[in-house]
Amino acid sequence: MSVEAGVAAVAVHKTEALLFFTLLQLAIIVLVARLGGEIALRVGQSAAVGEIIVGVLLGPSLFGMVAPGMFQYVFRSSPPEAMQMLSQIGLILLMFQIGMEFDFSHLSEPRNRRAVTLVAAAGLIAPFGLGLVFGYLTAPILSPQADALGSALFIATAFSITALPILGRIMIDFRLTRHRLGVIAISAAAINDVIGWLLLALVTTLTVSHFDAGSFAGTVALLAGFMALCWFVVRPLLKRLIRLHPTRNGHLPNNMMGILLAGVFVSSMATYKLGIFAIFGGFMLGVLLHDEHALVEAWKERVGHFVTVFFLPIFFTYTGLRTHIGGLDTAALWGWCGLVLLLATAGKFGGSYVAARLAGLGSDEGKVLGIMMNTRALMELIVINVGYDLGVISQNVFTMLVIMAIASTVVTTPGLRRWLPRLGLPLPAKQH
Repeated sequence: MSVEAGVAAVAVHKTEALLFFTLLQLAIIVLVARLGGEIALRVGQSAAVGEIIVGVLLGPSLFGMVAPGMFQYVFRSSPPEAMQMLSQIGLILLMFQIGMEFDFSHLSEPRNRRAVTLVAAAGLIAPFGLGLVFGYLTAPILSPQADALGSALFIATAFSITALPILGRIMIDFRLTRHRLGVIAISAAAINDVIGWLLLALVTTLTVSHFDAGSFAGTVALLAGFMALCWFVVRPLLKRLIRLHPTRNGHLPNNMMGILLAGVFVSSMATYKLGIFAIFGGFMLGVLLHDEHALVEAWKERVGHFVTVFFLPIFFTYTGLRTHIGGLDTAALWGWCGLVLLLATAGKFGGSYVAARLAGLGSDEGKVLGIMMNTRALMELIVINVGYDLGVISQNVFTMLVIMAIASTVVTTPGLRRWLPRLGLPLPAKQH
């Protein structure tokens, strides 16, 4: 065998081995995610809660601890880049979908406008302030490798976010989408998320510019120019293309799907080149099409389910592989983790509750709003993954924030089951 043939054979073997382990990981992730989702539904939780938890359990926190040899074989026998890229592509598509699902009509809902304004403001300012102080004071202890202000800004943003998609799914389960409290909660959460993503974009820009005022201002100006270009040039062009390739009977034409996918990827490439994460490009393109309701429904029906079933569990598992609960191996670290949970909950739940009472709502109504606004889940995981990739939070802080994201979401359903009957609202039956 010639040298060239030998090199080619080795290359083919490496490719086949990479493919084998990638397929092995995907098969396990997809099946375990479905199992976790089903178990969560049976105990009255959202399916996403189960998917997040099993994603963490597949990492070193459980699988790597009870079966280290098997864990190494499944997840460490091949380079991680393949799963990382699939995770990021899935996250970009998910952010596009989230952008499309934003219902901006909630932001101008005339009913209960004062309550919406107060709850949105308090649910953002209170946790952000607590997170900023906590992050800045503890950075030398918990994230000594990072700039204190950068670490504080990311923790503050993580504290202040609300998981709109997960909250929306829970509200549908409890038939709250058209109830007064549901309108207030989803409106306030939408405002929180819009401002939260802007904050994340600005904090990311500030961090990558190394807090250089000139560089930061330049990146912000480029980002503002990109957003203006998208809204005033790309949006009309996309709408014209949608008219040329209309959605009929819920069917998304192949040409339109190809245009949308290419547009999402180009937009993500653009935001990457601007110096912020590619996921913002996907989100921005989705926002441009939020009022194309037929297109949104067709996308969700044809592509959205695949993103949810295939790509989303990959992201949860990717997060789980970076989460090492066993790394919190001292009482002090668990004490800090408890403080993170306490401050994040006090800021979000407490702030929203006080704001609801100031708006004239009753105590139980305030608790319902507070527990819904405290739901973080997916959005929290996105924020802390960005912070971890930038190196502004340590492995231990990342783990603490993952635990906080899961805990704040797990308590939502039991809280609603406890307080909604006091308001005379019926509860849905648990799925069996």
